[in-house]
Amino acid sequence: MEVNANFTENAKNDYQLVLKAREGNQKAYADLMQRYKDSIYFMSLKMVNNREDAMDITVETFAKAFEKLDKYQPDYAFSTWLFRVATNNCIDFLRKKKLNTVSINQMNDEEDERPLQIKADTLNPEESSIKKQQSEELKVLIESLPPRYRNLLTLRYFDELSYEEIAQQLDLPLGTVKAQLFRAKYLLGNIINRIER
Repeated sequence: MEVNANFTENAKNDYQLVLKAREGNQKAYADLMQRYKDSIYFMSLKMVNNREDAMDITVETFAKAFEKLDKYQPDYAFSTWLFRVATNNCIDFLRKKKLNTVSINQMNDEEDERPLQIKADTLNPEESSIKKQQSEELKVLIESLPPRYRNLLTLRYFDELSYEEIAQQLDLPLGTVKAQLFRAKYLLGNIINRIER
């Protein structure tokens, strides 16, 4: 496959890493992630304006990009393609977050035939059962991770602690907690992707 002649040295290096990653080279994946994770995180943070959501979107971006790496064409720099994936993830996230609402004051009983539906804060029994089952399945997958990652994911998603609370509890710098959680979610994502194939 012919590389774009206008590529910078960095873009050419990225393409070599992409080729290695396509062959299953884990170090190439790690190098690409290391090179772009901060930029993707800060771009996502600008768009969604929430640190934890931006971190989740960053993890999701790399998971999607690595899953679809065979679709990348070297007409554009890998970074351009990766930022497009991240931007699309942010847009999808913001779309899901935005509720389709109608003001009660604007509703007119005679003109508007739509029934007034208010979403309950609690799950119905079926949703509750599904959520419990998914939670149990996730716990089993987390058990297969190394202990430090297992502990971090449990504190974050089952005990629902913030990054700051985890850092305090484990007596670790906040940056270390974020980096290790990022790695833990990446590893967990890989396990889930292997199972779903």
